[in-house]
Amino acid sequence: MSPGTAEPIAPGASRPRDAADRAASGLAARRRAPLESHAGFAPSGREDPIKTLAAQDTDRLSDLVPIRYQRMVASPLAFLRGSAAVMTADLAGTPVSGLSSQLCGDAHLLNFGMFASPERRLVFDINDFDETAPGPWEWDVKRLVASLAVAGRENGLGRKARTAVVVATARRYRTAMAWFAGQGELDVWYAHADIDELRETLADQLGRARSKKIGKMTEKARSRDSLQAFHKLTAVVDGQRRIVSDPPLIVPVGDMLSDAAERDDLEQRLRGVLAEYRRTLAFERRHLFDAFAFVDMARKVVGVGSVGTRCWIVLMTGRDDQDPLFLQVKEAGTPVVARHLPPSWPQPGGQGRRVVEGQRLMQATGDIFLGWATVEGRDFYVRQLRDWKGAITVEEMDEKGLRAYGELCGWTLARAHARTGDRIAIAAYLGDGAEFDHAVAEFAERYADQTESDHAAMVAAKQL
Repeated sequence: MSPGTAEPIAPGASRPRDAADRAASGLAARRRAPLESHAGFAPSGREDPIKTLAAQDTDRLSDLVPIRYQRMVASPLAFLRGSAAVMTADLAGTPVSGLSSQLCGDAHLLNFGMFASPERRLVFDINDFDETAPGPWEWDVKRLVASLAVAGRENGLGRKARTAVVVATARRYRTAMAWFAGQGELDVWYAHADIDELRETLADQLGRARSKKIGKMTEKARSRDSLQAFHKLTAVVDGQRRIVSDPPLIVPVGDMLSDAAERDDLEQRLRGVLAEYRRTLAFERRHLFDAFAFVDMARKVVGVGSVGTRCWIVLMTGRDDQDPLFLQVKEAGTPVVARHLPPSWPQPGGQGRRVVEGQRLMQATGDIFLGWATVEGRDFYVRQLRDWKGAITVEEMDEKGLRAYGELCGWTLARAHARTGDRIAIAAYLGDGAEFDHAVAEFAERYADQTESDHAAMVAAKQL
């Protein structure tokens, strides 16, 4: 098999049931793509990263595109966050085992975080699935370790410390995959990272002082819900509750269009998105959704790589004015991996369905209001704006902190891949030695060099 031409499996695709045969396929894959080959990255002949990014702007809101680049020039890590298309094109030329899983597609370290399970437990998981699709599991691992190397540089860690962080992360992915390979299907499906259960482990790894900071982060995450967003983002205007304008980041529909007829038309079209979305919810969740009434909506700028895509926040209320529900309605485009892999996703339901079903496959537990809609040729997915969502602060983490965080991300990514790929074959491919760990550590440093170079090129281009 040539590098970058892995045949992705469709979610739910059948695989051999015999564990020995599955392990044998993993060992055969190692002969095609030796573990040490994952160290390689050859930048010669690659696409111009600035042109790759500019190609994504053609279907974005032109008035928001400058904000995207403003955010990306802030640092090499910010550039990496916003350039999934660039890195995916680079990864398409690297060796792959031919063993596939459902990809996050953008598994950098800041796309992991905390949120609430339906049982109101705080869990840690992958939290961004705009680029999800079946593909080579190595691509997710390499994006994660490259982001850790870049973050380590920005945090002032030396080469030895950065290598220790990445090796530990890759080792945790590998050993977790080996553990999942020995578990039953239901055990793998139910596995999750409960933050309260992790607190003691993290305290042992980081020390009590640092674990207290994590405790403060978790309490802050628990406070980030629809009611908090309600108090922060809304106000009473002329006797009616409205989303507060904060241009260009938040612009209510009423402020976007001066003509009343045009405003009403836009609002009706967005209501149509919600009506279509409602049909994708489970029966009991449609019942819950129907208990809320529409109040107001606004355009919102989100993320780094997503800036310029159509994204709306919708305010709804339940029993009274103090019982809010905030939804985010976000446009779903073609994933960046699509240019580099054979077609693999069924078209009915569009890209919004791809995002939602990929998220449901990879996350251990999910948002009860997650759904999708296709209206007037555009695909959207819908989720709660805030539901105990929170991120662990990685800026200025020392080696011990970044290593613990990387290991947690590595375990989480392995669990997601084990749910959707052939965990026995992948575990056999990785083996019980450290060859893969050290190979991707070398790749991470090489790609961090490339990211810094690309970031510098963008800064220079912006100054012209």
